[in-house]
Amino acid sequence: MSNKSSINVPHLARLARLSLSAEEISAATEDLQQIVDMIDQMQSVDTNGIEPMAHPLDSTQRLRQDIVTEQVNPDNFQKHAPATEDHFYLVPRVVE
Repeated sequence: MSNKSSINVPHLARLARLSLSAEEISAATEDLQQIVDMIDQMQSVDTNGIEPMAHPLDSTQRLRQDIVTEQVNPDNFQKHAPATEDHFYLVPRVVE
């Protein structure tokens, strides 16, 4: 298992621009240590001969048919735009 000194929460908080109190640092250290311990425990499991799965449940998704149900009317979407041309939005140039 990992030792608690390997998680430098004040440094992580500084990198994340977080201001943590001593109590929050202690709680975060404990939470992160539990996560690291769980990962260490999972890494120790022998998975040789086990086929990887995309999903833990062996089932298929019921998918709807891919059928167009409505027609898109660009004029309806663009009627509130300040400037359009040939169904494109016109925006100010930002690169010179």
